[in-house]
Amino acid sequence: MDEFAFREDAVIAAARQATGLSDFGGDEFREGLRRLLETYEISAGLSDRGRRMNWRRVVQVLATRLRICEALKRHPEIRARPIRKPVYIIGLPRTGTSALFNLLALDPAARPLLLWEGECPDPALGLLPGQPDPRYLEIKARYERSREKNPELAKIHFVDADTPEECVLLTAHSFCDAQLGFEVLLEPYRSWFVEQDLRPTYRYYADLLRMLDWQRPGERWLLKSPAHLWAIDSLVELFPDACIVFTHRNPLEAVGSYCSMMATLMASRGCTAPPDLGETVLEYLALSLERGLAARDRAKPERFLDVSYDRFVVEPMETVRRVYEHFELRLASETAGRMQENVHTNPGRKLGAHTYGLEEYGLTPERVKQRLAAYIDRFALPTDEDA
Repeated sequence: MDEFAFREDAVIAAARQATGLSDFGGDEFREGLRRLLETYEISAGLSDRGRRMNWRRVVQVLATRLRICEALKRHPEIRARPIRKPVYIIGLPRTGTSALFNLLALDPAARPLLLWEGECPDPALGLLPGQPDPRYLEIKARYERSREKNPELAKIHFVDADTPEECVLLTAHSFCDAQLGFEVLLEPYRSWFVEQDLRPTYRYYADLLRMLDWQRPGERWLLKSPAHLWAIDSLVELFPDACIVFTHRNPLEAVGSYCSMMATLMASRGCTAPPDLGETVLEYLALSLERGLAARDRAKPERFLDVSYDRFVVEPMETVRRVYEHFELRLASETAGRMQENVHTNPGRKLGAHTYGLEEYGLTPERVKQRLAAYIDRFALPTDEDA
């Protein structure tokens, strides 16, 4: 029998054995889990290394879900914690969401989700005062090794245990989300996901934010993920005072960059990229925009602020001040100074050049402009082809 068989009973049993726990807090996650396992088995073209890596990740996420359920039973007061005026950064991938996120995270009043917390939102048991969480140390070492093995991915998206990171790390525990980002580009998970009501996922996600806030409180959450485009309606329902920053960039640059990122990520996970990766990425992004903009149009317009990637690159502090003024947040002079210093010392906020081209992925500028025409027109986006 295959030690790394993508079977529901096998991964469930492995997670329960690893934790000594059995309660997942309900079975609503199981359908998504089954679709995900089927996708890994039949569509991902996994190498032997890829099978081991992705199987172990699924078991790890399930084990964390078991520990989350146990923590919520031990500490029911977690669910009563309020989440006040969270700031969300959304937009197509590669439109400056990470750069803006990292800059805003320099505000001591902001409470960003850190990468290691996203992987381990449950409280560690038995730690002495001041003792570091051993999971944090393991994750830090793992990402250091990963950057050494895959410097190209680090150029595209630098990650470390301490870096502010996307909320997909939290929503992954529901098995009804974007997962690592490439799974939603593969069948059957892709077709299943785009038809789902994401409100249960986001109710679970809100409890995870409360759990983290209960462990390490902050003044207001600062969060980001392009995947939130699929769930703007859930965000505004769960967090009535949420502040949503919507980033925009020349879509020819954004789509090409994201194709490159997904191809690199798939290779790093032992997955074979589909021959139609470009068209698949384009359709996924277009559908996320259509759903997100429709939900935005049903919400109060003052809850949103549009940010231009090009303007942000030229004058990042102007963008920061617009965010604070629009949402009536206080920007302390010391915080503004810290951000300005960061801009001066890290002007590019990159580790190296990230090169890509639409033609590498079977796309043309005309095709991208045709599929995203409504989005381009609505926000008067540039579509020059020589950037």
